[in-house]
Amino acid sequence: MIETIKIGTIKWHHIIDPKEEDLEFLKENFYFHPLDIEDCRSKLNQRPKIDVYDDYYFIILHFPKFDRINRFLKTKEVKIFWGDDYVITIGNTHWVVKDLFDEALAQAGRKEEFEIGTTDALLYRILERLMTETLSLTRKIGSDVEFLNRDLFNKNAEKTIERISVTRKNIILLNTIFKPQLPLFHKFESGAVEGYAENMEDYWGNILDYYQKIWDMTEDYAELIEGLSKTFDSLQANRTNQIMKILTLISSFILPLSFITGLYGMNVILPIQDKVYAFYSVLALMVLLAGTMFWYFKMKKWM
Repeated sequence: MIETIKIGTIKWHHIIDPKEEDLEFLKENFYFHPLDIEDCRSKLNQRPKIDVYDDYYFIILHFPKFDRINRFLKTKEVKIFWGDDYVITIGNTHWVVKDLFDEALAQAGRKEEFEIGTTDALLYRILERLMTETLSLTRKIGSDVEFLNRDLFNKNAEKTIERISVTRKNIILLNTIFKPQLPLFHKFESGAVEGYAENMEDYWGNILDYYQKIWDMTEDYAELIEGLSKTFDSLQANRTNQIMKILTLISSFILPLSFITGLYGMNVILPIQDKVYAFYSVLALMVLLAGTMFWYFKMKKWM
């Protein structure tokens, strides 16, 4: 379904989950390139890009969003046709762009004045909202990393491993989203994408600053989570070694004692077995042997 807002001389069309009739409308009324229409038809995420034509631009961008339980990140895609007097946004769900469109629709219903005079300004407003939401989401990932840093010595290893794995997975997704789009946003600031209004360099630079900040934060979080993961693995290995050390010491104590008790438990003739003090003698020998081993281990600082 196509929804439209008229802002002065420009129009903002928003399409959620485009149907075939919506794409035919775009093809017949705006004469977009068939390959762009095909990209809008695809249900799979396309490669982020900006296609430059004589009378319009076609932009595909990816941004992260948490799933319904706020646990794992997933990739959300927005497609934008950007012309001199129109902006067309296309998405498959109610998301940030839809929220901004609804705000503009409500503002139009109240007959309030818009502070947007060009399609460049409208595109900037859309990108700024997306960047703001993404920055907030990235900071939440940072909070998860900071929590793991504080909770690293928690004895509940299984829960910590799960949190590290989830956070690492989310950071990897952020990397796969942001890295290929960084050159794309550089095109705006460098002038490779001219747009339709003058004096937009500072605004495009602000969008790039947002993106560069998000990218730097993501790289920092990736390094931190990698370091935390290695530290946690070292802690777990050390704990395992301590457990194995204790078990080995216990086995070292028990092994000679087990040998003696096993030897005197055999159905053969052994020294002093007929004596009344045999039991106490063997018991004293075992205590002496255990005490000697304890003293030797202490002297060697093995325990």
